[in-house]
Amino acid sequence: MTDNPTLAAGAVERHLRARRDAGRGLLMPYVTGGITPGWTGYLRAFAAAGADAIEVGLPFSDPTLDGVTIQRASEAALARGASTRRVLADLAALPDLGVPLVVSTYYNLVLHDGPEAFCAALRRAGVRGLIVPDLPVHEAGELTDAAGPAGIEPALLASPATPQPRLAEIARRSRGFVYAVSLMGTTGERAGLAGSAAELARRVRSVTDRPVLLGFGISTPDQAREARRHADGVVVGAAVMRRVLDGAGPDDLGAFLATLRQALDASPDPPTT
Repeated sequence: MTDNPTLAAGAVERHLRARRDAGRGLLMPYVTGGITPGWTGYLRAFAAAGADAIEVGLPFSDPTLDGVTIQRASEAALARGASTRRVLADLAALPDLGVPLVVSTYYNLVLHDGPEAFCAALRRAGVRGLIVPDLPVHEAGELTDAAGPAGIEPALLASPATPQPRLAEIARRSRGFVYAVSLMGTTGERAGLAGSAAELARRVRSVTDRPVLLGFGISTPDQAREARRHADGVVVGAAVMRRVLDGAGPDDLGAFLATLRQALDASPDPPTT
């Protein structure tokens, strides 16, 4: 391995490492901020169902890396008047859920206020992690420089097409965890775990000991169980948001996540490099 990720490990990474090192498969569900009145009830249900971290999407008008489900969710949230400031105000009003909150958004929203002000606003809202899927590693310096002093951990994305030297740089500059995109494409539910997921997870784990979470397309307990064989955990977004768009409430989503939690806990084989 080429890095020493325990140096400068922040709250997100310490939390995920501790759970991973205890043998737990990591579960990070996603919800679009402002999607419904009282939307933070979903966060409480996620934590109660066994989430290890929670991803909150800031709705954006042109979510280029997201499939139709999360695009619809962003449109619905924006139509309700959701904005970065309103979503962060809702998060700031939450009691401590016992798991870290990770915001995801596109770089235009970061640039709107500037990286320093944006990261400071995240911190005041109780957020500790950040995902910016359209920010390549070679352009991430301004954001990562602002994030560190604010106590925000930016997790960078790695895809099956990422060359190995660039993958090592992504792993080195990520904080909290590395987000391994299981396939080339957009977010969305799929019939099975992409064949490229296992090889990508192996490649990422060969260059870092940071937690590695697989995302894009993981939507069933069987897929979560299979992903756990290769990575430290999973990110589940479209499968959650489809249910929200169909009218599922926090209790319904908590029950769904409990099935994923059980699948991860039942996985007999932790990932190996």
